[in-house]
Amino acid sequence: MVAQIKMPALSPTMTEGKLSKWLIKKSSKVVSGDIIAEIETDKATMEIEAVDDGLLYEIFVEEGTDNVAVGSTLALIKEDNDTEDQLNSFLEKNNIKNLSEKDKKIVQEINSKTNKEIHDTNVDKKFMNVKENIPKDERIKISPLAKRIALKNNINFSSLLGTGPHGRIVKKDIEDLIKSNKNITSFDSHHKSSSDKSYRDITHSSMRKTIADRLVKSATEAPHFFLSVDCDISEINKIRENVNKGDTNISINDFIIKASALALKKFPKANCSWNNDFIRYYNSYDISVAVAVEDGLITPIVKNAISKGIEEISIEVKLLASKAKKGELSPEEYSGGNFTVSNLGMFGIKNFNAIINPPQSMILAVGKAEPRAVVSNNEITISNLMTVTLSCDHRAVDGALGAQWLNKFKDFIENPSLMLL
Repeated sequence: MVAQIKMPALSPTMTEGKLSKWLIKKSSKVVSGDIIAEIETDKATMEIEAVDDGLLYEIFVEEGTDNVAVGSTLALIKEDNDTEDQLNSFLEKNNIKNLSEKDKKIVQEINSKTNKEIHDTNVDKKFMNVKENIPKDERIKISPLAKRIALKNNINFSSLLGTGPHGRIVKKDIEDLIKSNKNITSFDSHHKSSSDKSYRDITHSSMRKTIADRLVKSATEAPHFFLSVDCDISEINKIRENVNKGDTNISINDFIIKASALALKKFPKANCSWNNDFIRYYNSYDISVAVAVEDGLITPIVKNAISKGIEEISIEVKLLASKAKKGELSPEEYSGGNFTVSNLGMFGIKNFNAIINPPQSMILAVGKAEPRAVVSNNEITISNLMTVTLSCDHRAVDGALGAQWLNKFKDFIENPSLMLL
């Protein structure tokens, strides 16, 4: 029985992905459980397993192809007893177009000619039927990888007929055209000046596009307001100095995660997210932690942080951060979360305003801790202060609620022994 390999949804927010690499070749034997391809999502690179035994009969999406919609057919696996008629019937039933090798060669021959030659050449009648069956709006469908190569080499692909699925122009079509050194035109000055070194264009990655879409949505739809307070971390530093003498190495951020969860418990109305018809209040205390990676930002989650000790949180955060930077996070490790902590103190930033991570209603921006002069009992003393700024979605969290949460957070930070109660 013919089986389709489809682009999976590897997270609740995933709508498309990049087929990074095929790990097996066409016509190779496949055993259920074999790792056959790598998929790059907006968060990480994941592996696809075969769920059937058989032969990798056809590959429809070449490796390196970006913007592949969830549910799209990537390839077909056929069993040994599947006939050619069964395969063709399956392709037709599922609306999957599959040009024969002969037709593909004819298309490549036509594409090696200039636009004028294409119109003047007597084309084989069988191929003309293939051409007529391709809708007009699909004649210039092109994979992102092929398009990048075309733009880089000033290739006019408007008249090109693709050999890929559904008549799509693929990488090989452009490479064949470059080899024939024909159909090259001049683009406008914005695209054509490959010798212009004053700038360079880099195509958006899946992660970068997802970050842009989500943050634009958050910044335009959620009415943000910001609350700031200075926290004295002197007591936390004393604890860290004693604890970190051994093999343990806890950070200020570990205390911040714990204090955030405890403050949410004290003010459960702040542990929420806005929906058009209702506000959802959470019973869990899952804290997302912003981690900078090579191509953007990802927020792995410390699940149920309220029930974990500082050392346990520290170990978990280090593990999640390491996996995030290697692109090895599973969807369960970054999907969800009730509240986000974003710490730029290690970069020397004193304070900043963070954009809320939807669908959450609050995010805490943590600045650098530093010695500052403060007045206490009419005397000037030096304290280690850290400025934190709480961003709130005013649709779900009002100013008074945000202030109450922030003051309770400050109380936990300045009196860390309260976290043990």
